[in-house]
Parts: sequence; structure tokens; C-alpha cells
Amino acid sequence: MAESPITARGSDFAAWYQDVVLQGDLAEPAEIVKGCMVIKPNGYAVWELLQRELDDRFKAAGHQNVYFPLLIPQSFLHKEAEHVEGFAPELAVVTIAGGKQLEEPYVIRPTSETIVGHFFSKWIQSWRDLPVLVNQWANVLRWELRTRMFLRTTEFLWQEGHTAHATHEEALAEVLRILDIYADVAENVMAMPVIRGIKTQSEKFAGALRSYSIEAMMQNGLALQAGTSHDLGQNFGKAFGVQFQNQQGRLDYVWQTSWGVSTRLIGGLVMSHSDDNGLVLPPKLAPTRAVLVPIYRKEEERGRVLEAAHRMAAAVGAKVDTREGLTPGAKFFHWERRGVPVVLELGPRDLNAGSIVLKRRDTGVKEAVPQAELSARLAAVLAAMQADLYRAARARLESNTVLANSLEEVESLLGEVTAEKGGGRFVMAHLKNDPMCDARLKEFKATVRCIPLADAWDGPGKCILTGEPVERRVVIAKAY
Repeated sequence: MAESPITARGSDFAAWYQDVVLQGDLAEPAEIVKGCMVIKPNGYAVWELLQRELDDRFKAAGHQNVYFPLLIPQSFLHKEAEHVEGFAPELAVVTIAGGKQLEEPYVIRPTSETIVGHFFSKWIQSWRDLPVLVNQWANVLRWELRTRMFLRTTEFLWQEGHTAHATHEEALAEVLRILDIYADVAENVMAMPVIRGIKTQSEKFAGALRSYSIEAMMQNGLALQAGTSHDLGQNFGKAFGVQFQNQQGRLDYVWQTSWGVSTRLIGGLVMSHSDDNGLVLPPKLAPTRAVLVPIYRKEEERGRVLEAAHRMAAAVGAKVDTREGLTPGAKFFHWERRGVPVVLELGPRDLNAGSIVLKRRDTGVKEAVPQAELSARLAAVLAAMQADLYRAARARLESNTVLANSLEEVESLLGEVTAEKGGGRFVMAHLKNDPMCDARLKEFKATVRCIPLADAWDGPGKCILTGEPVERRVVIAKAY
């Protein structure tokens, strides 16, 4: 694919995002399948790194990986009324298979709580069978009207965890433990600061008692829900008859949780760190952390430079770009677009000086490094870049979070914000957890992102709509 100029963030953020995804070789639209995308090797490698970070943490917390069917009997979704109502507009239904009309249609998995409930009812009989802690890596399908690569597609990849517990206290502890895992990966791996919080009743997962989320701010000030963890109560236990004999010898319904993150995290990475030159990846999620570009003009320099390049690259785990027919400038441009954190330059002069040139992707700063010190210096630069990207994103979050004490202030701050224009922010205001309050915000396309778990802002106050007392301010923003 020919690489054309990237749209400037300041002129059209949405077009900029699309350009960065395409020219970063992360994905491309699958025009032949409505609303879907092809995740390319560079993008899938980022997803694999994220998977590994998450999977290691899940397993350390006692979860095991499983796999449930893609097709779910349609009747299953009707067993939990709120659940089917919440997902009905997004469902894709299979009615014909093997050339015959099916007696009961199947729904293509939008999420797996219902089919998990069915199998939990077979697996769980006693308190001794609890807790059940499972996770699956899977694809899901939700029929989206407006799609954007990674952020919202008809089919996407994710993990969904499902657990069953003997008490509500145990289930709630699990919900919050997973929320902390998500926040840890977001902040310490993705370099993307987040706010942990509880969703309002209008915004919670369909069928849950309550939902918790981590919310991140993108460079245009819009919010991205980066992970959710749900307290399902006994709703699905009752719908699917998941009962167990407790320690007192009585039958009770299990308390369940579900939780998930998806490939939209890659969209969050792009919008958190990238610039007008293309993709910027934090080193912990870069499939290639360093590339060495050998530079030579004369054939007699070639062998000497390439031998040294391969030797040094092998010592520090870098890739050597030996492609023929491309100028060094074209190679630098290629790797810049693809977000490689560090590019190394090595030519005859560097060999004679016993040095090598190191360039950081995020700052564009070059430095000459003694060859003997390359390994230590590269490690230090990668660590510094990871930390600096987080600090920059944290500073942006803090500087674009403002207080508001009336609905008029909130609307003034957010009314004109769009994904294309940017100018978004997180507005902290006192608001009652009431569907009527959420509906009023949606009149200017804003939502309550979450009610923060931490008292980071100024505590109790009066709801800007009802005047009733509330415990703390909520996060209001426009979002993806």
C-alpha cells in the first residue's frame, strides 16, 4: 500500500486516526463484510502482547482458559429479560443450516453469559465446587451501524471471564480484583492512565446488578471505556437454575461475575500516544522494539557495515533492515509510520568512531552511543520512553479534567465537542444515579462515564439536576 501524508490531528482527528491505523499496518477495512476489519500482522502482534500480559495475570489469580460455542440457542437469551432487551438490536441470527430451516434459531455470540449459565448449572452442585474461575479468548459479533476500526466493529476479538461464587461478598471482591488487573495493564503496560469507577444504572451491562469500568481519555479529550467488570448478582443463576448446596445444607443460587476487554484497546493505544508522523507504541507493546538501519554508499563498505550491524543487533535483540532498493530515508520513514520505539543507524563513520546513532520514536531525539554501551543505553531509553508516554498521558488527563456546578456549565463545556474536532474533556459534576439524569445528558450526546471509586474530587454535593444530595462527582464526557 502506498503511504500518503497523514491527516493532522488538529484538522480532523477521526481522519488522522484512520490514517495512523492504515499506515501503521495495524488493520484495514474488510469491505466485503459489513463493518468488519482485517487485523494485519503488526496489529495482531500487538494484540498477542496484550493477550500475554492479561492472560498471565488471570492465571496468576487462579483462572483457567476454556472455550464455549459461538452459536447460542435463541431461547437462552430470553431467559434473562434485561439481557435480551439490551442486546436485541445487535443480534445476528442463524435460521438455516445444512440447507434446512432450523427448529430453533441460533444467535451468533454477542457475549456468553447465557451459555455459560447453562453449563455452570451442570458443573456446580455443592459449595465444594466453588468458586469456578474461567476465561475464554474468543470473537463476538454485534451488528453495529457505525463502525471504526478497533473502536467499534461488527466482529471483534476479546476475552470474557466468567466466575461463580458462594457469596455476594466473594463475587464483588472478584469484580474489583479484575478491575484492578485491567487498570494495571492499562497504566503499566499500555502507558494509558484510567479512572476506575462504577457505571450508572442506565449504562450498566444488561442483566447485571452493577457494572464497573476503567475510563481513559484520548488525545482529543473523548473518553474510551477500556474494560468492564460486572457484578451479575444471582440474576443468571436464577435464570439458568445454577444452584448449589451451601455449607448449611440448604440450596442457594450462585453469585456470578463477568468481565472483558477487547481489541478496542489497540484503538486506545493509537489515540493515546500517536502523532502526526504516524503510530507511536509504548515499548512494552511494540512487536519490534528496535530496528537497525545499515548505511553505506560504496560496495566495499557494505560487507563491513552489515557484519557489524548483524552482530550488534543480535546482541540487543534488534531487527536489521537489509531490504535492497530502498534508501535509508525510506527505511526510517517506514519504521516511523509503524511505531517502532527506537531506530538505530550504523554507517562507516559510526564504525570508525566506535559508536552507533540511536533515535527515539516519540521525541525524535538522536544521540550517538558508544557501541560497547548500546545494550544498557537501549534498555534505559526504552524504559524512559515507556515512563514518558505515561506521564504525558497522565498530564493530559489531569489538565483536561474540569469541575462544573450546573447543567449549563456541563453543556457549555461539551456541547460542541465531536470526534473530528476534538476539544473534549472530563467534566466532574454532582449528578444523581438516575436514568432521567442520564437521559438529559444524552440530549447533547454526553454520558456519565463512571462514578469514580476514589474520592479524587471534592466529595459530597447537590445533584445539578434534582438538587438532591449525592456522595461525589461523576465523570461526564463524550465517548467512543
